[in-house]
Formats: sequence, C-alpha cells, structure tokens
Amino acid sequence: MNKPSYPHPVIAREGWPFIAIAVVVSLAVSFWSLWAALPLWLITLFVVQFFRDPPRAAPDGELNVLSPADGRVVAVEQVQDPYAHRDALKISVFMNVFNVHSNRAPVDGEVVSTDYFAGQFFNASLEKASQQNERNAIVLRTRQGGLVTSVQIAGLVARRILCYSKTGDHLYRGQRYGFIRFGSRVDVYLPPESRPRVSLGDKVSATSTVLAELPAANEA
Repeated sequence: MNKPSYPHPVIAREGWPFIAIAVVVSLAVSFWSLWAALPLWLITLFVVQFFRDPPRAAPDGELNVLSPADGRVVAVEQVQDPYAHRDALKISVFMNVFNVHSNRAPVDGEVVSTDYFAGQFFNASLEKASQQNERNAIVLRTRQGGLVTSVQIAGLVARRILCYSKTGDHLYRGQRYGFIRFGSRVDVYLPPESRPRVSLGDKVSATSTVLAELPAANEA
C-alpha cells in the first residue's frame, strides 16, 4: 500500500475553524483589555494543542498492530467482537482532552465494513461506553486474511465522531482515517490468539506504539 508523499500537517484540518474563532475573539477582546483577553488566549492555546496532529513513524513488522490513538490503555481482555461476530482480544485506549485525537489505522488492510451506531455519552473510560455510547466501527481485512476491528467511541464531552474511510478503501498502518472531538475512546478487536504488547494503565501513542502482535497463521 502506497503512502502519501505530501507533508503531514501539524494541526488537524478539523481544528482550523475552532482555532480561527478563538483567535478572532481573543484579538477583539485584546483591543479592549489585555487582562480581560488573557483567559481567552489561554483557551486559544488549549484549542490549538487539542487539534495538534504530529507525524508519527510506524515501527517495522507486518504482524504488529499499532495503536489507533494516543491515550491510556483501559482494557485488555478476551471478548466477543460484536462487529465481526467472533471471539476476539479487545484492547481499549482512552483519550482525555489533552491527548491527540486524530485516529490512525492499526494495520494494513482493506475496509470490509463500516457501521455507525447512535448512542449515549457516558464517560469513555467506563466499560459500558463500548456498547452504549455513540460509536463508529470499521472492520479491516489484513494481508494475511485476518480481521481487525477499530471502533471510535464518543465520550462524556465528545459529541462528534468523524470517519473518512468507507467500504473498499485500502488503509496502511498509521494512516489517518478519522477524528473524535474532545475526549473519547478507541476499541481494537483482534484475533484471540494475538499477543498483547501493552498492559492496563500503559500510555500509548498513535502509530508509534505496538498494541499487540497478530498470530503468524491468522485464521480469524
């Protein structure tokens, strides 16, 4: 799968309208009072840091499953994948408002299905968020024929899930495929024989952290 040759933006395109509004309001208030504008400039800085989208280098290894998001690991467990209907190893990453919220493909593969589910907005660190919150799932078929499911889940504050992939698309590991605004979670479902490379509480970075290793003979 060919990777794009264009430069990777430092700020996510989803953030430019919010940044522009924050800057305009801060400038307008600054003409009236610098002290009154100080909190607004702090808010502007927060908005800029929230929408940062730094380039990441993917480690070698075609069986590696990369983290689709920055954050903290809140689940590593054997479960049923409700989207591909199979036994699976689930690894969940919780993103707080200070994490990068750009979502990246965990493996090379073809998108075989995409599904959106309306739902609630519980705290995304809670386990019930996986099944009850608003979410969007993509199922990828790897070169080895196995399935990897990546699920974007809205959180308590997050109210907008953006997914730019559709059925039939081919994604490469680390490719940007979506964004979630203001605190959320990503669940990854893998073949049950996959070997976890992270533990509960670990901090992970999208693309650069290996979550797990797929089985060599992947029949899932």
